[in-house]
Amino acid sequence: MVTHQTIGERGEVLTSEDLAALRDNLHEQRLFRQEQLRQFAADSAFPADDPHSAGEDEVRGPGQIEVRVKLAASARMVLADVEAALTRMDTGTYGICHLCRRPVQRDRLLIVPQARYCARCQQVREAAR
Repeated sequence: MVTHQTIGERGEVLTSEDLAALRDNLHEQRLFRQEQLRQFAADSAFPADDPHSAGEDEVRGPGQIEVRVKLAASARMVLADVEAALTRMDTGTYGICHLCRRPVQRDRLLIVPQARYCARCQQVREAAR
């Protein structure tokens, strides 16, 4: 496990405390997304026209089903990113940009712990979409 590493162009350092806090955050995100996906799976186990599967105030129309499908897909993507970040922590490659191979800024990691790109490369990727 990495005890500290230099991050960012200004020599910012991720301390062992930072890494522990980031790991805890990622574990919490993992648990949240796993529970979210379990809930989506449980909700989809009931047919939309089953009167016992929805409360009086809840109507499951085609639009709502489409939204739930998109939310589940998004949760799976975030979960994959979180698990990949935890793997990078275990292998000592956490905090290194996947494109330019420079360190990801400490502040960025503290905000988005699963970030795989530095801010500059993330902007380039988003502009290319």
